[in-house]
Amino acid sequence: MLPRKELFKNTLRKAAYAWKRIIDLRLSEEEASRLRFYVDEPAYTDLHWGMFVPAIKGQGTDEQQKKWLPLAYKMQIIGCYAQTELGHGSNVQGLETTATFDPQTDEFVLHSPTLTSSKWWPGGLGKVSTHAVVYARLIIDGQDHGVHGFIVQLRSLEDHKPLPGITIGDIGMKFGNGACNTVDNGVLRLDRVRIPRSQMLMRYVYINIHHLLLSHLSSSRTNFQTAKFTHVHLE
Repeated sequence: MLPRKELFKNTLRKAAYAWKRIIDLRLSEEEASRLRFYVDEPAYTDLHWGMFVPAIKGQGTDEQQKKWLPLAYKMQIIGCYAQTELGHGSNVQGLETTATFDPQTDEFVLHSPTLTSSKWWPGGLGKVSTHAVVYARLIIDGQDHGVHGFIVQLRSLEDHKPLPGITIGDIGMKFGNGACNTVDNGVLRLDRVRIPRSQMLMRYVYINIHHLLLSHLSSSRTNFQTAKFTHVHLE
């Protein structure tokens, strides 16, 4: 068996070649999905196409989809799905990461308040992803409004270095042949990272220009079920 570094590099080459063929042959989204299926090892692209893009499609507004999906489709940004936490696994309702709304700046402040709130295991996070859909507890005026998704840039698009407030890394070798050692599963901590209000996924719940929390549906349950379904079926 190859060392993990070589396994990862080999998968990067395969993913890059698959993307080149998709571009050269001008494949449709459906055709490209079928081609990626035949890449014989798990790769960061599985998380980009299988979790990051569907999260924006499923929970983003039309305006958010128009902004972010073209970038994701062209792989000008590479995304992952940062839900699982070190202390909580797939218990979505137990997540500790917070997104506190600051009405003075019209921003969210994302923060990992404890060691157990560290995002742990997301594929593509360790080395490759530039962005993530981060799931965090929405805090407004000190009140907890449940878990919601936020689009967060993790690394510079110029030099790929982590942005201020971002601590990020690869979790290393996993045990077993079926442990996806071809994927860069990672760890993420957020130290009061600010993002614009527009980067909260707002298909079902949104904060308007008057800083009022409004709901299209029963948002807390909808977001919980969406996050739970994606985690169980794709992560």
